[in-house]
Amino acid sequence: MIIYVPATSANLGPGFDSLGLAIELNNEITIKPSDYLTVSIKGEGSNKPNLKTNNQFVTIFYNFYTKLVGRRDNFRFEFQNNIPFSRGLGSSSAVIVSAIASAYHMAEVSLKRESILNKALFYEPHPDNIAPAVFGGFTASLSIKNERVLTQKKNIPSYLKAVMVIPNKPMSTQKSRAKMPKSVSMQKTVFNLSRSAVLTAAFFNEDWKALQVASGDKLHQYIRMNAMRELFEVQKTALLNGALMSTLSGSGSSFFNLTYEDDAQSLQKKLQMQFPNFRVKIYDFNNTGYIIKDNSKD
Repeated sequence: MIIYVPATSANLGPGFDSLGLAIELNNEITIKPSDYLTVSIKGEGSNKPNLKTNNQFVTIFYNFYTKLVGRRDNFRFEFQNNIPFSRGLGSSSAVIVSAIASAYHMAEVSLKRESILNKALFYEPHPDNIAPAVFGGFTASLSIKNERVLTQKKNIPSYLKAVMVIPNKPMSTQKSRAKMPKSVSMQKTVFNLSRSAVLTAAFFNEDWKALQVASGDKLHQYIRMNAMRELFEVQKTALLNGALMSTLSGSGSSFFNLTYEDDAQSLQKKLQMQFPNFRVKIYDFNNTGYIIKDNSKD
């Protein structure tokens, strides 16, 4: 089998730990029966030998597979990693979701996507990345007692594009989260609540003109962006050159910019010119979430 799982951009400004969307930048994992357990990695992480011996996907896969079939069969795992590590593009969530979905498929046990998402919550307690990895599109999610996720999904039209600015430096989610304040004022709370609500409504109503105001944030972005001051200029440049919204992607360091298809190339060119050391890429949005291709039935 081959599973394709998309990158994700989460938080989207005010929607801390709750809002996210899926981007058509996929990791591909091929799983084949084998006499021995083997792992091969191409792309991101191919230069890190420890990822072969201590692979999170393989660990999670067998956590489920062995319980489902009652034995530990050997497989060859071939990874084509296209999602950058530690850049706020949901690489960890992609691993978690694809490992669980693959285990059930290889065990020939049918499981709904909602259940895959709920099981992923054990490994990733914040559903803003795992929900779009499962369902695709734009998702608004909440966790109920850390046991299940309630998600609302909206497909993103094809005339919109994501222009991603991917810096040459990573950001640690753990370290950036540790810098978050223990409490916030009522004023900042209302600021984020109101914008998160309007941003969600704008996506569902396709009112893209509302996004620039609705994507404002006073909770986390400023604190995280301080670790890489160039990101303030990235956001300013994007909003002045056709971005409908410009937000830190997850905990960073990447920046997500939403734009009309007709404006995407000019925005990409402007950002690439101003930030030559960063990668600036145009992506479609993913409205399907993970996809499994079963080669055994070809």
